[in-house]
Formats: sequence, structure tokens, C-alpha cells
Amino acid sequence: MDFSKAWEMMKLQQEAMKIKKELENTIIEAEVGGLVISVNGEMKVEKVDFETADLIPGLSPSQKAALESAIAEAVNKGVKKSQEVAAEKMQGVMGSMGINLPAGGMPGM
Repeated sequence: MDFSKAWEMMKLQQEAMKIKKELENTIIEAEVGGLVISVNGEMKVEKVDFETADLIPGLSPSQKAALESAIAEAVNKGVKKSQEVAAEKMQGVMGSMGINLPAGGMPGM
């Protein structure tokens, strides 16, 4: 690899890291029936909140907190697993095109 290509790769990696940081700090909220889920731009659930008791009446504060935590953890596990499956499939496609990506995808991503 010549110096200009190495420099270009370094610039691309820096740009990717900048975008990654921006995505970490981008929060999107979705609400359905009093349940609010906040997701960052990297598709990680940051917060789950039952804003009303209408969805599940009679929840104690500790039950509410436990349920919110369980929902966030379950969604994050599901998203992570789906990303791993997609990465495996893409690695096969990229390999057949002669592009070899390291396990885990692009460096720094």
C-alpha cells in the first residue's frame, strides 16, 4: 500500500470514528401507549420508561424499574445478535467479492 492510500484509509477511519461518536450522542425517542423507549444512533436502547400506569396497572416502583431494565436489556441483546448475524452474512458476501474484512467488521467501527 502506498503512502497516499494509507493516508486516505487513516482519514476514512477518523471520519468513521467521528460519525460513531455523533451517533452515540444522538437520542431518538419512540412512544406507544405510555411506554417510551430512547435509542441512540448506534441502535442501543438508552432508556425505557413507563410514563403512565395504564399499560400495566398496579406496578410497584421496584417492579416498574425491573421491567424497564429487562426490556432495555432484551432489546439490546436482540439487536446485538441481529448485527452479529448480519455481519457474518456480509463477511461471506464480501469474501466472495474478494474483499476480506476482519472478524467484527471494519476496524474502529
